Formats: sequence, structure tokens, C-alpha cells
Amino acid sequence: MSADAPIGVFDSGIGGLSVLRALRAALPGEDFVYLADTAHAPYGERGDAFVADRSLAVARQLHDRHGIKAMVVACNTATAAAIAPLRQAWPALPLVGVEPALKPAAAQTRTGRVGVMATRGTLGSTRFRALRESLAHRVTYVQQPCDGLAEAVEQDDAMKIIALCSVYTGAMGRFGIQNGDIDTLVLGCTHYPFATGVLRGLVGPEVQLVETGEPVARQTQRLLSNAGLLCGRPRGRHSLLATGPSEGLQAAAARWLPPQA
Repeated sequence: MSADAPIGVFDSGIGGLSVLRALRAALPGEDFVYLADTAHAPYGERGDAFVADRSLAVARQLHDRHGIKAMVVACNTATAAAIAPLRQAWPALPLVGVEPALKPAAAQTRTGRVGVMATRGTLGSTRFRALRESLAHRVTYVQQPCDGLAEAVEQDDAMKIIALCSVYTGAMGRFGIQNGDIDTLVLGCTHYPFATGVLRGLVGPEVQLVETGEPVARQTQRLLSNAGLLCGRPRGRHSLLATGPSEGLQAAAARWLPPQA
């Protein structure tokens, strides 16, 4: 495995760009191949078996066609449904998944109430339940399934994003920094950071919004360093691929990713 090989990153659609953004900031000398499974997006309201099958197919394309040296599963739903079979399929490949940032949120909250916005697939997964229960003695988690929000972000439907965020934050209870308030909100889907502006306006300036991009980037950097696979080039590049329509992916990248040198 060559240090000059690219890092593969995949999601069902544009959500994983929030992770790619953090990866590029932490690892500026690396090349990345981002593959969006737009022909089957979004994953969040699909069954585990379907998501696992698609994750394996997309991962195989990255591995076999692009010769990647590491893989980042930039989707909470895919991580919950497929991280185990992915590790079984490629045991020698450094592999990083994402999961809702419950631990960082538990460390940051002062009121002890943390909101978690995520897909039903993520919230219903065994992996998520185990993580939540391991931290339940420290904080109270207010979970909110956000049906349709990832799809609205995927479609860049501003009015629908505003409407759904308003409904879902309203259903969670009071946000703020007083006793009993939710003072920390976990964005438990990689699509949701692209709705940060809307969410900030709804929950107020004092509530902490926690996402997963930076921790994933740090873990990827650690794994590559330990394996002697960090690339020494001064500036890397990224490629954006899709299994279906790519117009939305290209438009989102132009909006959310820093330009390549």
C-alpha cells in the first residue's frame, strides 16, 4: 500500500462533504476520492440490509478502481449498518466511520441535557443505543428522528429545510443555558451541518452545535500516521464521483468546499 495513494470517502449523497471539508483541512497533502451513491440516496430511512449492501458495493468500487490506502465512511447510517462487514471485507485497510458525537457533547454540556438530531436508521441502530447507554449516567439525551431533512439538504430546498428544522427543534423542548434546557445539540447526520445557519437561528447563540467532521479527520490522521501512510506532498487534490446524477454534488462542493489550488 503506497503513501501516495488516495483516501476514499463515501456517503449516500452530499452530506459527507462536511467530513471531506474537515479531512482536507487536517490533511492538506492528501489526495481524496469522494464517491456519492446518488443513485440510491438518501440512506437514512432505508433498511439496514439495503444500506449494508450499498456500502459494500461503493466501498468495493473505491478499493478496486481507485487503489485507496484508507477509507472514511462519511455517513452515520452507513457506519451503523455496515462498519462491521466493511472491516471484515478489508481487514488490512485503515477504516474510519462516523457516529453521533455523544461523547464530546457529554463533555461540553453544562445543563446535562443534550439534543440529538439524526436519522431513524442511526437512532434505531444497536451501535447508537450502546453508545448512548454507556453515557446515560452522565447526561440526558433528547433524541429526535429527522425524517426528510437529509433529503431536503440533498435537494437544496431552503424552505423545506427551514420548515423541518423548525418542527424538529420545536419537538425537542426548550433550548438555552438554564437548568432543564438543552444546551448542546448533536448533528447526528453528516448532511445536517449544511443546515447549521437555520439551526443556529432556531436554538439561539448560546447552544453548542456539535458535529463529527473534525474528530473523524483526527482519527484518520492517527491511523495513517501509525501505518506510515501519511503523504508528504505539499498540496493534495480531491475527485468527486457519483453513482447517479452528479449536478447536486458538484453544486454543493462549489458552495461548501474551499477551492482546490
